[in-house]
Amino acid sequence: MSSEVPVSASVRKKVLRVLFISLLLDLISFTFILPLFPKLLEFYRTHESSSSSDPTKTTLLNRVFSGLNTYKNGFAKPINDRYDIVLLGGALGSLFSLCQAVASPIIGKLSDKYGRRRALLCSMVGNILSVALWVAAVDFRTFLASRVVGGLSEGNVQLATAIATDISSDEQRGATMALVGACFSIAFTFGPALGAWLSSINTFSRNPFATAAGFSLLLIVTETVYLWFCLPETLPAPVVAENGKALANGNGHANGNGHANGTAKSSKKTQKKQNNGPKVRTNSHFILNLTHFSFILFFSGMEFSLPFMTYDLFQYSSLQSGRLLGFIGLVASLVQGGFVRRVHPLRVVQTGVVACAIAFVLLGQLTTQKGLYAAAALLAVTSGTVVTGLNSLSSFEAGSGERGNKLGNHRSFGQIGRALGPLIFCTLYWWAGREFAYAVGGAGMFGVAALVFGTLKMPKGSAAPATAKKIKS
Repeated sequence: MSSEVPVSASVRKKVLRVLFISLLLDLISFTFILPLFPKLLEFYRTHESSSSSDPTKTTLLNRVFSGLNTYKNGFAKPINDRYDIVLLGGALGSLFSLCQAVASPIIGKLSDKYGRRRALLCSMVGNILSVALWVAAVDFRTFLASRVVGGLSEGNVQLATAIATDISSDEQRGATMALVGACFSIAFTFGPALGAWLSSINTFSRNPFATAAGFSLLLIVTETVYLWFCLPETLPAPVVAENGKALANGNGHANGNGHANGTAKSSKKTQKKQNNGPKVRTNSHFILNLTHFSFILFFSGMEFSLPFMTYDLFQYSSLQSGRLLGFIGLVASLVQGGFVRRVHPLRVVQTGVVACAIAFVLLGQLTTQKGLYAAAALLAVTSGTVVTGLNSLSSFEAGSGERGNKLGNHRSFGQIGRALGPLIFCTLYWWAGREFAYAVGGAGMFGVAALVFGTLKMPKGSAAPATAKKIKS
């Protein structure tokens, strides 16, 4: 049976448009920095070495490099010095993910209490501060501060997921989440290349990356202004008038206080029912969070190892690595648009984890670039499916009054996996070799597949998009 649509078609269309544009601006801005990490960190190392008046003085960056050298010198297989910067980039990525793991549940809970719009705008203020610090980062300390502030304030993705859920019926959920996932694929296809090009324009000698940072800041400020004027509040207002019809029926729109879902007060009994969420869950949040953590743990480690592997096997340059990542982003976009929005989220997750397990096997054995691109195609399928599907499944199990908190916890588990995965996988890769590392990763991903196929079920009331169309007709 089709569930009640939470907002009118016109309101849903408007919010989706705002969501898509703002998330695309946010993610393109976010991806600017990704290809710049090696040059950024090399710049700070050179700058601090040349500007120090006391050669014996140890800077923060030097202390970090000293710790990384101690770490890598413990491996049986020597790590080329060219990877010092890559390892530092991975360490900063882990720090960013740990900050997000701490902040995500808090941001989600605040959005349940004070509204999605207010929480998102507060998050944007933190993002503006983070990018402004990057613009002004003429030393490593300031740059590090920008990453910490960004990690603690980056709530855009989880809040976009909560907003998308607020305005979608159960049957619309998968297609709406696919739209959010498509923003990722598009941004990761074009954002890094644009960031690399902007970094070649030197407008501020003390920070040669100020042009890319400044344009990123422009996008974030534009997004914030756009959200302020165009995004209504989507957290369902405490429900329902005497006739039992949701206030956001055919006339739902953003009114004076910004609500898309109506503002009438309801009885305490109705509010309690709304905030308690579904009485019976098909999938426990613990299992969904565990699946998310386990998947990201293995997948992020494999992602981080790709530059090492492509250089060791094929002596890939940065340009060739960028081309490989662009291929993955393009295929992921096609998967999002042609597959994810048409298939039930559970089937989407199952497809992605199987593709990832096979990719691990291929990466451990490949000897040709054709094999590399075959594995990359499977990784693109994984990138375009699993997280999007898990977000959808998690949203099914959360009531409107707890959705931000539950989705925040779900994201937090994934970010913990993303913080630990590169460290663990890098250790395996350099201690025991590529074949062993990918064999362990493949076994772990087959374990994730067993968890997905053995424990997750289709939530009650959900349907694949094709089924939903039949219901509505």
